[in-house]
Amino acid sequence: MEIKKTAIAGSLESSDIMITINPGFNQNISINLDSTVEKQFGRRIREVIEKTLNNLGVTSAEVEAVDKGALDCTIQARTIVAVHRAAEEASYNWKEIDLWNV
Repeated sequence: MEIKKTAIAGSLESSDIMITINPGFNQNISINLDSTVEKQFGRRIREVIEKTLNNLGVTSAEVEAVDKGALDCTIQARTIVAVHRAAEEASYNWKEIDLWNV
């Protein structure tokens, strides 16, 4: 999916994550993470975001993630929504998403 505009998904509530995605300029994925649990789970949070972007076919994006202790499933869901909003894609392929097993 091609990122066409800036989009946001999530909130700054406890146990949630706010994902902001912008179009990338140099054909790679950049993830800037601010997390209350970064020392323990920062690597895993980045891994879930990057894998979700790869599964969606995103090759160029700048991602800002502000985490407040979200679980992997929440991180994945917020990333999916942000990408679809940024790509102006209204339909979700739930069967394909269900096969990812992140």
